[in-house]
Amino acid sequence: MQIVLATNNIHKIKEIKKILNLSELEILTLNDFSNFPKIEESGKTLEENAILKASTVYNFTKMISLADDSGLEVDYLNGAPGVISARFAGKGCSFKDNNLKLLKLLRDVPKSKRKATFRCVVAIAFNKNRVELVEEKIRGMITEKEIGKNGFGYDPVFYIAKLKKTFAQLNSKQKNQISHRGQAFKKTLKVLLKEI
Repeated sequence: MQIVLATNNIHKIKEIKKILNLSELEILTLNDFSNFPKIEESGKTLEENAILKASTVYNFTKMISLADDSGLEVDYLNGAPGVISARFAGKGCSFKDNNLKLLKLLRDVPKSKRKATFRCVVAIAFNKNRVELVEEKIRGMITEKEIGKNGFGYDPVFYIAKLKKTFAQLNSKQKNQISHRGQAFKKTLKVLLKEI
């Protein structure tokens, strides 16, 4: 089965390919196609963005397309950054910019109020009339500074109490076993395997 990942994020592509590492699946990315349309993430929710990306890619390739949208929802910030997690610090911002903005907003906030949820919604576009959604989440807390060198995005500030580590202190295998994206794509794999 050939599937297309609807993302330009090289970190996500690498992570997802590791999770969906099965001989039955051939994973293509936007790099395998020319003149690929630019997708504007205009949805107001993670679900809307995931569906938008997967459907756009299916319409262009006519192949089963997967798209995820992930967001960090911080309790103290009433669920922010949420759907704008990737551009929290503004258009064209870096992962570091987003982390620094988050840490600044939570400066002097006690540990008990730094709880957060990482959510991942995956849309699987089988055809133009059939898009299935899968979702997973993980609870953690926001640290007071960046810790760890692995991963990307908010990984250095997202702390898992039972492991006593941030996502950025885990290797990719450890992270994929417990993360919101790892769990969501394992569910996605089960959905795909039913179609083979």
